[in-house]
Amino acid sequence: MTMQLVRVFAMPGADSGGNPAPVWLGADDMTTAQMQEHTRVSGHESVFVLKPSSADYHFRMRYFVPRHEMEMCGHATIGALWLLHERGLWNGEPVAVETLSGTVEGRHVQGTVEISQPSAEVHVVGDALVQEIARCLGVEMRQIVGPVLNAATSRVKTLIRLESLDMLHTLRVDLASVEALCDQLGSTGLYPFALADSDGPVVSARQFPRSSGYPEDATTGIAAAALAWGLREQALAGDTETLVTVRQGEAMGSPSMIGVRLPARGRESQGCWLRGEAQAMEVRRPAA
Repeated sequence: MTMQLVRVFAMPGADSGGNPAPVWLGADDMTTAQMQEHTRVSGHESVFVLKPSSADYHFRMRYFVPRHEMEMCGHATIGALWLLHERGLWNGEPVAVETLSGTVEGRHVQGTVEISQPSAEVHVVGDALVQEIARCLGVEMRQIVGPVLNAATSRVKTLIRLESLDMLHTLRVDLASVEALCDQLGSTGLYPFALADSDGPVVSARQFPRSSGYPEDATTGIAAAALAWGLREQALAGDTETLVTVRQGEAMGSPSMIGVRLPARGRESQGCWLRGEAQAMEVRRPAA
């Protein structure tokens, strides 16, 4: 069993930013308690690669945050597949990954790993809860643009469009109330965003998770996928096949860039493809 720290969704060419993902290969002999403890010590969302339970899959992956196990993690899956490819354990051809949220397809396209996500279920959040969201984010109701949406490909994220990038990056969030508010929403995280480029589907976003063991996430693949479908729902991503770019982590000093390839309208059953850069990180060990 080996572990490699992989940085995923960093800006192209950047040596920092993105989200570190500890990737454990050959984790079949590890217990759930050991996986959880390794994740707690690392402080990062972690992925453990195991043998699949049937011949329908090439790999099985389990995902943990410091507090609990998750069904799926987008950036950790990309990091694990990137590492498997780097180590010669996967040739980049289409591959099926077994996860608690179902089958995730992976492929290696033009030097970048892409993973599949289904089309999102999107629902409008009622005004009473929008008022609570505004209070939690420290903004006025009038500063929230359009409907607030709950959207999910793997887990529900609450999408809140704000009127400007400056407002997004200077939010003063009542972090103590995030978990209870997410429970009311039936959501696993608040995902406020603002349009970053009027000439194309480029947005900046921040994620405040319900209960992960840290207050904010530098990059969240499945939230970006949910957001891309939310943009389509609000006529902000066009009707043709579109690559949506989601920037995240900027307010944290850890900028990331996530790509979501949406199909043309009418072909939603194809789902979308999540993509991003990955690179190995040096693991610094304490001096003896």
